[in-house]
Amino acid sequence: MRVHQPETIEMTVPAKSEFVGVVRLTVSGIANRLGYTYDDIEDIKIAVAEACTNVVDHAYDEGGTMGLSFHLYEDRMEVIVTDQGQSFDMDAFRESLGPIDGSKPIQDLKEGGLGLFLINTLMDKVEMKEDSGVVLAMTKFLQRDEVDNRVEGISATQTEQR
Repeated sequence: MRVHQPETIEMTVPAKSEFVGVVRLTVSGIANRLGYTYDDIEDIKIAVAEACTNVVDHAYDEGGTMGLSFHLYEDRMEVIVTDQGQSFDMDAFRESLGPIDGSKPIQDLKEGGLGLFLINTLMDKVEMKEDSGVVLAMTKFLQRDEVDNRVEGISATQTEQR
């Protein structure tokens, strides 16, 4: 069985808030090309914008860049957001946020946890690690053929009633 290599798109942008919109437009265009639904595209845009906003707000004192790579597979898109900014204690950070649990009321989230909560809620798989900065990998699976394949169009009874 031959495994196909994903198509990859990479970009580096300044870690400034005015470039988050550029990233949102880029991810929207890529997701649209792959055939995601409108709702899925909106979810991906929000998650990626939150990840970029975290870089803008927390990675650098001044200056710096964020890297984005989009790995396009037949059944999913993986978006990786990286920075080379200030390192931090990942375990202490997670501990300070408390559990990120979609079943708990949003009011129970500690300040600073809403972005990660949204990312975890909107994407199918999320991984975060330190590696000379922070690497955040987000995966959204492509749900094709959501409409029952047996549906041929408007039923005859609907057209006969007119």
